[in-house]
Amino acid sequence: MPKLEDDRSKSKDGEEAAVMEWQLESGVVSKLYDVFTVAGLRVDAIEPGRALCSFTVPPRLTDKSKRMHGGALASLVDLVGSAVFYAGGSPTTGVSLEITISYINAARANEEIEIEGTVLGIGEKTGCVVVEVRKKSTGEVIVHGRHTKYLALAISSKL
Repeated sequence: MPKLEDDRSKSKDGEEAAVMEWQLESGVVSKLYDVFTVAGLRVDAIEPGRALCSFTVPPRLTDKSKRMHGGALASLVDLVGSAVFYAGGSPTTGVSLEITISYINAARANEEIEIEGTVLGIGEKTGCVVVEVRKKSTGEVIVHGRHTKYLALAISSKL
């Protein structure tokens, strides 16, 4: 993968510089996803079976009309949904079996949102959480997601 030129002098708010620093390190693919998609995610509360996070929508995650891109919202549902399994007592975040997302409203650039994940149930091998993304100022629901995961630690294969 080619490296980008390092031109931090053109950085408006340091965001481009942070992305550049990540690109100059080894393991660029996994780290670039983290810094691009979820940089700035804040954990506000963790309790058994629940996590509450907040996030200011950066312009980099919006479309031409300055609405947060659906893929970025899906990533937040996936990430917070996975983290909630730990809060629910699971020793692993597992492997996704199904993610269902209902897009109800839109978040705009620089708007503060909150992401709340709650465990619906954790069984012997699978678990399910619900994740809601809301406008922090009004509580209006933007996205309602449901995330089901395979949580068994030992995975055997006949391959």
